[in-house]
Amino acid sequence: MVSIKIKEATKQAHQELEKTVVLQLKNVRNPSDYAEVLKNFYAYFNAIERAIAPFINTDTLPDIADRRNSSYLKKDIEELGSDIQTLPLAIPPTITNIPQAFGALYVLEGSIMGGPYIVQMLQKYGMDKGFHFFSGYGADSGKMWTAFTEVLNQVPKTEEEEDSMVSTANETFEKFGQVFASSAIANS
Repeated sequence: MVSIKIKEATKQAHQELEKTVVLQLKNVRNPSDYAEVLKNFYAYFNAIERAIAPFINTDTLPDIADRRNSSYLKKDIEELGSDIQTLPLAIPPTITNIPQAFGALYVLEGSIMGGPYIVQMLQKYGMDKGFHFFSGYGADSGKMWTAFTEVLNQVPKTEEEEDSMVSTANETFEKFGQVFASSAIANS
């Protein structure tokens, strides 16, 4: 199954991104700090969404309209008293086909699973709002992840397509880390 192959092959890139994100989250001390972190997510998720839009629709992922997207981040940013007028540079991987689009979406959908832990961490730092995005699908998060991976596993028809999905997922993690790294430099 390609979902397992992607998970194994992206483990290092995932861990590196996680360290970078957690470090920034640990520096959140007020709603403004939190909004700045969310802008990283918004900029990148929005860029990925635009890149995959030509390839992922109700024909390729029937429940796409029910899935979390960058509009939740925008809502959180605004709830925290900020806006999306100034965003970090976010460059998505090159996506030219359905397998690559699903490789990138794997990273976005997978981020849902860590959302509850992020909410707990932020609540320890006194944050009490701006959790629409990190709340994911609530009690349905596991069910939505399973539904996604069932579709994902049907996408590749060849080993080359599987490899393309894995490569795009790795690149998605790496480029997401670059968004956080560039904003950390800008904010230091």
